[in-house]
Amino acid sequence: MTVRVVLADDHPMYRFGLRAVLDASPEVEVVGEAADGAELLAQVERCTPDVVLTDLSMPRLSGAAAVDELSRRHPELGVLVLTMHEDDASLFGALRAGARGYLLKGADREEIVRAVLAVAGGDAVYGGAVARRVVDALTGARAPALPELTDREREVLDLLAAGLSTGRIAARLGLSDKTVRNHVSAVLTKLQVPDRSAAVTRARAAGLGRT
Repeated sequence: MTVRVVLADDHPMYRFGLRAVLDASPEVEVVGEAADGAELLAQVERCTPDVVLTDLSMPRLSGAAAVDELSRRHPELGVLVLTMHEDDASLFGALRAGARGYLLKGADREEIVRAVLAVAGGDAVYGGAVARRVVDALTGARAPALPELTDREREVLDLLAAGLSTGRIAARLGLSDKTVRNHVSAVLTKLQVPDRSAAVTRARAAGLGRT
C-alpha cells in the first residue's frame, strides 16, 4: 500500500520538483497540491492523505497555522514540514503545533522520501542540524540541567516528572490548578523548552521525578 501525500508550497516550480521526487518512489502517491494553508486544509478534506508535506511561509493561511488546525482536525495525520526556516521559533512552533517531522529545504530526495515514509509510520523525523537542536533542547546540552528555579518551581517540576497531573500536583501541594499551571509555565520559560514533555525529559535527566 502506498503512502498518500498532499504537498503544500506557494512556489509552483518547487512543488513541481518535489512532486517529481515523490512520484519517483513506488511507495508514495501524491494525491493533492496546495499553494497556501487554506487550500491545504481543503485538500486534506478532499483527498484524505496519510501525510502532509508543507512549507511554513504561505499566503492566506500560513503553513504553521495550517499545521495547528490539521492537528486538531486530524490528530492521526502525519505532518512533515519542509522549509527554509531553521530558527528555533519556527522549529519548536511547528513541533508544538503538531508536526511530526521537520526538514530544511536542500534535503536530498532520499532523505525526503525516507522522512515521508517514517512520518507515515508514526515516527518523528528531524533533518541534520535541526535534529541536533531538538536533542539539545531535550537534554539541556546548551544550558545547565536546571537553571535557577525557585524551590516551589522545582517541587512542581519534580511532581510533573513523577507523572502527576496538574490536579494531583495542586492537591499534593495545596495550591489551585491555576497556580500550578503558572508555575509550569515559568518552568518551561526558564528551561527554554517547548512543552511539558521536554521539561519532564530535562527533569528526569537531572534526577527528578522519583518522588
